[in-house]
Amino acid sequence: MKEIGYIRVSSAGQNLDRQRKVMPKDVKLYEEKASGKSTDGRPVLKQCLDFLREDDHLYVASIDRMARSIVDLNKIVEELIAREVTVHFIKENLIFNKQESDALSKLSFNMLAAFAEFERALIKDRQADGIKAALARGVKFGAKPKLTPEQCNEIKTRADNGEPKTTLAKEYGVGRQALYAAIKRADPALS
Repeated sequence: MKEIGYIRVSSAGQNLDRQRKVMPKDVKLYEEKASGKSTDGRPVLKQCLDFLREDDHLYVASIDRMARSIVDLNKIVEELIAREVTVHFIKENLIFNKQESDALSKLSFNMLAAFAEFERALIKDRQADGIKAALARGVKFGAKPKLTPEQCNEIKTRADNGEPKTTLAKEYGVGRQALYAAIKRADPALS
């Protein structure tokens, strides 16, 4: 029997220390910095689940650290129980295995999973509202354009006059896509 721990935060700037502190000593710890909205794109979670064997114990700091989808959470826990792995959600003090999965624990688990999914939806809504408000204030998202509006106009004029686009791209230090984007962004009134 091995004791395995899985901890996760949503972004690289967040800290895993709080979750590390609640883990039992001497667990083999899998740490991940990725969104919990889906189990897709979570290679460390996959490695952790693949590593688990019969009679192993998986410790997770809290339900929402494993996933924020009721479907994903239930799928993971059911698969682990079927493989005779014990799953222990530390914060909620819920333990699932073939012997200890009672109806009240399952109800609590599903209610907490629903709250985790609901919280994810609220985060997504707040993020969309924040983006909308920032756009209304004139905030620009994404990488800064590599070329100034003046350079875009120069490139368009020179391309329209027959200069090869590969030559222009080299001269301005941009790739093909950036060059074509610059031509599109050029002010037609100035060409």
